[in-house]
Amino acid sequence: MKKVILTGFEPFLNHEANPSELIVSALDEKVINGLQVKSVVLPVSFQRAAEIMKKLIKEEDPAAIVMLGLAGKRTAISLERIAINVMDGPEDNDGVVMSDQPIHEQGPAAYFSTLPLREIEAGVKEHDSHVYVSNTAGTYVCNALMYETLHELKRLEKRVPSGFIHIPFTKELNEANPLTHENLYQAITVLLQKLSLSIQASVSR
Repeated sequence: MKKVILTGFEPFLNHEANPSELIVSALDEKVINGLQVKSVVLPVSFQRAAEIMKKLIKEEDPAAIVMLGLAGKRTAISLERIAINVMDGPEDNDGVVMSDQPIHEQGPAAYFSTLPLREIEAGVKEHDSHVYVSNTAGTYVCNALMYETLHELKRLEKRVPSGFIHIPFTKELNEANPLTHENLYQAITVLLQKLSLSIQASVSR
């Protein structure tokens, strides 16, 4: 059975909870349209998150990779289009602060998501309108993980649909936000369904 790696992050900075951790944990080992979910909660660490992902790619040989993370100031699901070769932001959970640092000195300026973003967006919108394609994954650990993952897949010459999705705080964690935990769970399930259909279509061509 084909496998999709689904990652989330532990809490970070002053956040007591991270909804990406809750979502991926709830979906672990689920089978969605023939894709078995392998969920992993990653540390909010510039170095360790990337190291774990590289190991997962080698050990799991995934058919797809979907990375989730928290964008606390957003109120919708953000399908990230691009990861840039920059690390900059507050300290990570290892106490490391990056400022204007390249992820790879000789790496390209950016990598584009290889997920079928518009198909996913259309599918999720059938259930909930709070979703859009975003043109910035920031410069923190989320962006670094997306960049490192796509960089590693290119190095290995693996054509694996991969990308990053930012999710907001759920209504349970921030009353001002419109999406509940159940809304997000359903949205990510639909996302994985659309991804599975896209993979099946590409194989049959």
